[in-house]
Amino acid sequence: MGTFPDSKMRVCHHLFLPQIFFLLPSVVANNLHRRFVYCNSNDHLLPATDAPTNGAHFNPTIQEPNQCRIFVARRIEVRAPSRIDLAGGWTDVPTYCKHKSGVVVNIAINQYVNCEMVIDDERKISVSYSTDMPTGSGLGTSGAMNVGFISTITNATAKPLDNAEVAYQFEALLGNKGGRQDQWASALGGINQLTFTNDSVDVEELTPSAQFVELLESRLLLFNSHIAHVSGDLHKSVWHRFENGDKEIIRGLDMIRDAGQLMAKALVSESIEDVTVAMNMNSAGVDILGLELHEPFRDVMNQLNDDGLIAAWKAMGAGGGGVVGVIAASQPSIKTIVDVAENTGWSHLPWKVDYEGVVRSETNL
Repeated sequence: MGTFPDSKMRVCHHLFLPQIFFLLPSVVANNLHRRFVYCNSNDHLLPATDAPTNGAHFNPTIQEPNQCRIFVARRIEVRAPSRIDLAGGWTDVPTYCKHKSGVVVNIAINQYVNCEMVIDDERKISVSYSTDMPTGSGLGTSGAMNVGFISTITNATAKPLDNAEVAYQFEALLGNKGGRQDQWASALGGINQLTFTNDSVDVEELTPSAQFVELLESRLLLFNSHIAHVSGDLHKSVWHRFENGDKEIIRGLDMIRDAGQLMAKALVSESIEDVTVAMNMNSAGVDILGLELHEPFRDVMNQLNDDGLIAAWKAMGAGGGGVVGVIAASQPSIKTIVDVAENTGWSHLPWKVDYEGVVRSETNL
């Protein structure tokens, strides 16, 4: 397994796409610093002062030959959160959902993907994005990155969940065999129970009190092991066995789904004890899928458990590396847990719930 750096990842693309105009909103403000008119028939830019004023020849909302619309140089910025999967991950994958409904409970958190697209006066496009966490962390960073990118290049009126579905389909086209939970968490924000049946997703927002959320944010500790994983690789063996009717794999996945249902009830009832039961059930199900999925964390977790410092733990995402979540047995045990983890070479990641989901803004240049 490879390692990844602590520094933020940044990727830039520079494009020249005359066809990009179908991605731009048609609403134009009157106080723009720069305005141009785009004429489909000639494929060029004209100063706005030269724009035809006859309504029969100028319509900013209809694209037909010999009609023009105003083009605005602009900057589009998008912020998309990553997520914690408390329980139920794996059961959002279509291979499972075609046979049984999957249930996932996840939380959007303040670890972000930031995307920016600048379209200049010449319609040249620069697209860049940066991530607070590397891909392979188990926090759904890749899904958030694609939600951010799709939200950047689509119209401002596009619905977040529509962009989430496009992002999922894009990843599936590239061969990723994962599910939809990462994209939905990033688009929605907050704490949600997601139920997956075939290709449909039902969303139930969970709204525990601010006091309970604060307790969860302090007692659920995240640690970056700095061991990268590729979730698609981890999925292949499991789904191959599932499709061949492996009863142990089916039992493990059903246990993970049941853990998702129990986790939702625990959050509604605001029971930290039931949260730990659900997380332990989820981890037991993952161990049935393959002991290697928790192997990078097991020695440290066993030590902390033997010392009575932790109540539950699970790998974030598919496992095999990345980030591990740990529920401290008590508030006083938190410092010792952090010390042990950091002495192992792991990094503590404090977190807060993100309630906004994907956020998009535009600025005229």
